[in-house]
Amino acid sequence: MSEPEITEDVVAAHGFTPDEFAEVLRILNREPTFTELGIFSAMWNEHCSYKSSKKWLRTLPTEGPQVICGPGENAGVVDIGDGQAVVFKMESHNHPSYIEPYQGAATGVGGILRDVFTMGARPIAAMNSLSFGEPSHPKTRRLVSGVVEGIGGYGNAFGVPTIGGEVRFHRAYNGNCLVNAFAAGLADADKIFYSAASGVGMPVVYLGAKTGRDGVGGATMASAEFDDTIEEKRPTVQVGDPFTEKRLLEACLELMKTGAVISIQDMGAAGLTCSAVEMGDKGGLGVKLNLDRVPQREEAMTAYEMMLSESQERMLMVLNPELEDEAKAIFDKWDLDFAIVGETIAEDRFLILHGNETKADLPLSKLSSTAPEYDRPWIETPAATPFTETLEIDPIDGLISLIGSPNYARKHWVWEQYDSQVMADTVRTPGLGAGIVRVHDTGKMLAFTSDVTPRYVKANPKEGGKQAVAEAYRNLSAVGARPLATTDNLNFGNPQKPEIMGQFVGAIKGIGEAVAALDMPIVSGNVSLYNETDGTGILPTPTIGAVGLIASEDELIGGTANDGDWAILIGETHGHLGQSALLAEAFGREEGDAPEVDLAAEKRHGEFVRANAALITAATDLSDGGLALAAFEMAAAAGMGVTLDTSDIAQLFGEDQARYLIACGFDQAEALMAAAAQAGVPVAQVGRFGGKTVSFGDSEGFLSDLDILYRTAFEAAVG
Repeated sequence: MSEPEITEDVVAAHGFTPDEFAEVLRILNREPTFTELGIFSAMWNEHCSYKSSKKWLRTLPTEGPQVICGPGENAGVVDIGDGQAVVFKMESHNHPSYIEPYQGAATGVGGILRDVFTMGARPIAAMNSLSFGEPSHPKTRRLVSGVVEGIGGYGNAFGVPTIGGEVRFHRAYNGNCLVNAFAAGLADADKIFYSAASGVGMPVVYLGAKTGRDGVGGATMASAEFDDTIEEKRPTVQVGDPFTEKRLLEACLELMKTGAVISIQDMGAAGLTCSAVEMGDKGGLGVKLNLDRVPQREEAMTAYEMMLSESQERMLMVLNPELEDEAKAIFDKWDLDFAIVGETIAEDRFLILHGNETKADLPLSKLSSTAPEYDRPWIETPAATPFTETLEIDPIDGLISLIGSPNYARKHWVWEQYDSQVMADTVRTPGLGAGIVRVHDTGKMLAFTSDVTPRYVKANPKEGGKQAVAEAYRNLSAVGARPLATTDNLNFGNPQKPEIMGQFVGAIKGIGEAVAALDMPIVSGNVSLYNETDGTGILPTPTIGAVGLIASEDELIGGTANDGDWAILIGETHGHLGQSALLAEAFGREEGDAPEVDLAAEKRHGEFVRANAALITAATDLSDGGLALAAFEMAAAAGMGVTLDTSDIAQLFGEDQARYLIACGFDQAEALMAAAAQAGVPVAQVGRFGGKTVSFGDSEGFLSDLDILYRTAFEAAVG
């Protein structure tokens, strides 16, 4: 079959700028074939090359004594002691989920699970961070329903517990929802598998499901803004099969025990192209592929289609040839394809053969590590005007405005569609802060959280970036977990706009400062740019996923408040209402600056909470909604009322950072306050738990009435 002619329109449709295409011509010293153009397009697009973000990503702290493997591999690897490691990563599937919500979200889960088990880890936990447009927008209900169903459908069938996450709504996501998927797995620290190929003449083996035309051009689509042609992009969304993925997991883990695997890489964005190029480039080798040997489920597929297909549940491996028969027998047993489709070569070449023709012959190193890199112009976000007004509202009415909003209502409609108990190691299910799973057959537990407050990041990218890390640190500390490391999912608009690039740079600076100060290095992550529709960008949303270790059950803070417990506030309250949840939900205003993040105080207060876990019945960090929302959520979880001593709106709803609310008995409260005085940590008794009402000073409401609103508002808005 003859290939299409390379015209200006064809080049532009593949996402090249004129300068980039000129560089392709310079590298090749000739015009590329259509297949070669597709390969360059896949490897040089934003989604695969990080060409706008690499310069800034290099500034992030990525090392520490706990880090076994930082960014650059399929997932990050962190030591948890006793010869064990946790392997984790977060990644976006934003564009596909907006086009086709169920499959977009489902394959996002499938892709992140493959990233984890490619490293030799068995997945033990999943999370997600979801951002949708206004509930009243005509597309929102369908997107919420499809995305949640897709996440649950894939994760539940695969058999991994979904133990946490977040869901938000804002008009800025009307034309571009965000679906960020997180997965974590357990592995032996000395049995991690990497993607760098080694050895010349080694077999390159295709594993898993057959290749079809679904997802062709997906990575290029993910590197562009949306416009009114969005419906035409539906074929670029992949189709997932969780049962095949479960078999692939078991086959890969069994294969890894044989010694047959030299290197392994999952086929994610740009499929066969990206996996082969990355393995070759990291190993300093070339790769030769014969596409006639690729297992296919559709007829008459072209070389272009096979190289760019993003069909799911596929892996690429460099094999120890002496163990070929043993390896093939494992994949035959699991009823999965196993095909030798090529070999490693000494020359710096990416050679693609199909039907006795050479369809591509490219310098492999030019495709990956020497892809374009831009230092985009950026403008610092102007300083926000501080918000100094006094907000006039009855305190209980203020609480009602929050718990009656889908942003802060109870999200059980979402998480009840996810299996959070499969594998039987879940200690803490969604809805109560950080999720927790046991490390099987040990006394250890791992805690997981996902955090960001996009309106803070828009107002002040640097403080907003710091706050996302600080909130993750607090969520882990509030359950007694020592924060270990982070992964990020950096969702922004068009980086070619200097103000958007300025948001990105500011957020990176804030994240970098915070992970350094809190000893939570970034070990993996993802950048998702061009989240815009018709020129309107999303709120800057740098999601932070974090992992913490609970070394023994004694360190766990996992209870709920008891009747009569004191409510103890750790940290200083100044009443910061700028960009607050109350201002947004009750008054419809997004004004002022993000709250200031004192990283030294964050660390000191988190260490204090963890050191005094034995005195604490229940704990939560204070973030959106301040003291009022935190106290209500703790009370509702315990099925009892709460009385706070103040009716001051700034004290109740201010969003000052580095704060925790703790429930404990009288004797424990006295001991805690004495310990705080010695440690120089601000602490105050602010109320009591118990009774049937929620009281803020003289303002009062029945817990039963408030709880009904809290439990029904989300489903009423979008369910």
